[in-house]
Amino acid sequence: MKRAQTEFSRRSPSGREAWGRLGSSTPSCSPPAAAVAAPRLWGNGVRDPRPLLWVEDHSIVWEPAQGNSPGVPEACQMVLSDITSLQGVPGEAEPPEPELVEAEVGGTALLKCGPSHSPGNFSQVDWFSVHKEKPTLIFRVRKGQGQSEPGEYQQRLSLQDRGTTLVLSHITPHDERIFLCQAKRPQSHEHRIQLRVYKAPEEPTIQVNALGISVSSKEPEEVATCVGRNGYPVPQVIWYKNGHSLKEEKNRVHIQSSQIVESSGLYTLESVLKAQLVKEDKDARFYCELNYRLPSGNHMKESREVNVQVFYPAEKVWLEVEPMGALKEGDRVEIRCLADGNPPPHFTISKQNLGTKEMEEMTPEDNGALVLESAQKEHSGLYQCQGLDLETMASLLSDPQELLVNYVSAVRVSPAAPESPEGGSLTLTCEAESNQAVEFQWLREKTGQVLEKGSVLQFHNLKREAGGGYRCMASVPSVPGLNRTQLVHVAVLGSPWMTSRERKMWVRENEVLNLSCEASGHPRPSISWSVAGTAQEQDQDPQGVLSVLNVLVTPELLRTGAECVASNSLGRNTTTIFLELASSRSTGLGTSTASPSVRANGTSTEKKLPEPESKGVAIVAVTVCVLVLAVLGASLYFFYKKGKLPCGRSGKQEMERNTSI
Repeated sequence: MKRAQTEFSRRSPSGREAWGRLGSSTPSCSPPAAAVAAPRLWGNGVRDPRPLLWVEDHSIVWEPAQGNSPGVPEACQMVLSDITSLQGVPGEAEPPEPELVEAEVGGTALLKCGPSHSPGNFSQVDWFSVHKEKPTLIFRVRKGQGQSEPGEYQQRLSLQDRGTTLVLSHITPHDERIFLCQAKRPQSHEHRIQLRVYKAPEEPTIQVNALGISVSSKEPEEVATCVGRNGYPVPQVIWYKNGHSLKEEKNRVHIQSSQIVESSGLYTLESVLKAQLVKEDKDARFYCELNYRLPSGNHMKESREVNVQVFYPAEKVWLEVEPMGALKEGDRVEIRCLADGNPPPHFTISKQNLGTKEMEEMTPEDNGALVLESAQKEHSGLYQCQGLDLETMASLLSDPQELLVNYVSAVRVSPAAPESPEGGSLTLTCEAESNQAVEFQWLREKTGQVLEKGSVLQFHNLKREAGGGYRCMASVPSVPGLNRTQLVHVAVLGSPWMTSRERKMWVRENEVLNLSCEASGHPRPSISWSVAGTAQEQDQDPQGVLSVLNVLVTPELLRTGAECVASNSLGRNTTTIFLELASSRSTGLGTSTASPSVRANGTSTEKKLPEPESKGVAIVAVTVCVLVLAVLGASLYFFYKKGKLPCGRSGKQEMERNTSI
């Protein structure tokens, strides 16, 4: 290493000027010399042959005769101070900056022994890795051939470009250091390389404070923790709230970051954001951003956004009713207390007593709601919520709110049991109360047909078919679905009415048979049978009755048949059922039933059971007819093809002659 030369020019305390040039070494002050020798002079400005000071064997000396001169030792110290400040200790010149080479972890670095524009083809090169200012030989190049030294780089080094470039593969964070190249042939040369290693961190993960933060806290509380794993060097973390970056703020925002060095040499960064939050931060979105560098430039990665639960006292309490809109009796109604605090306060619900006008406390559920599973008009009234903050014991009241349950009272029809003789007149009247305007309409029960709009239904010239059920409906148009109905049966006075005088049944001898008979009339008729058996009656409606008789088919029953008699106070009527034996081809169950048909016009008719014999005969007849037609058609087609079926009048005569023959 060459040392820099330093010039000095300074006046001594005595006023004489000391000057000169110092070369290879830094001198020190020594006692007066015995002889005068001035290879490097320090003297006055006119180059006095008797210099004040000079350098000899790394010391600043002066003559003995001048040793007692005023200011000579002080001048020596002053000159030495000038030399030290200008030349440095030990006075070496600063080496040039090393060449910068960048690579990613796992990649490859090209280390050139000199700048790219410098001539290459060094025949003898030694490569060193410098760690903690200690160089270690890692590779030798002799006449273009390379040899790795034992150690951590032994399997990862190779030569390129005629031996002037050293290739380092499988880069790790531990490779970030200075590499030194010393070339000795054909000329002495030394070159330093600073290798910078980079690795992008993994996607940052963020964990929010699950316990939440109270706005009453006096110090910043932990909001979230951001972790960036396996990066190199340590990335920079930036926190954001609602898209705006956060910076350290005394007593408001504090960011605490730390890193862990993994065994691989990579860094795991952990950053904790602490902040003092306010009520407005309840919807704030926080996330962290990692900024890092790669050989390709600057990059960044963002975490997902999180929201931390913020606890703050309530300032307002209010009441809500579900469902919204007009309510009616029978609805499921929920009266709910709400507040703008978190957590919500403890709620109680009160209802005004209509008699005393005082608010009476009711017991809501745990969530501050009062549920009316089937609301009634008695639930109408004035309601109010009270919220009690269990932490501050502050109480808040909501504004009173009126609950209105619309209703329709039970429908009343008069007369309650209407009846009239056939041909007479009848008037039905419907009544109901409601807190809203009510509309009435009359419907026929069995058809659903609307007969009249209004509260009155009138009948003129009543017929037997008019008997039956009628329904009055009272509804409130302003409240959809609010209605009530009442069913009433109109009775038309008359003797029993039966569908037919007689009917026939096909049966088997000795089988068990169910005979049915239906009659209607008012008063309600009773039914009796002319034969012995087990009879059961069933009410069809207030005016109709069905009787079923279980009998055994005997020769006597086949001869006489069975007679059904229906009677009431106004008369009687009969139906006779004749029994005939079915043919052996007929099939059926061991028990036969004669059942009535569906009712028509408010009365009933009888429907006979299928007759097996008739069915068989009909099927045979149809089959024979089809066969005859088929044969006839085939014959006509045959004669037509043979030419024996002439057309026109002459042809008809020819056919007649042939037939007579």
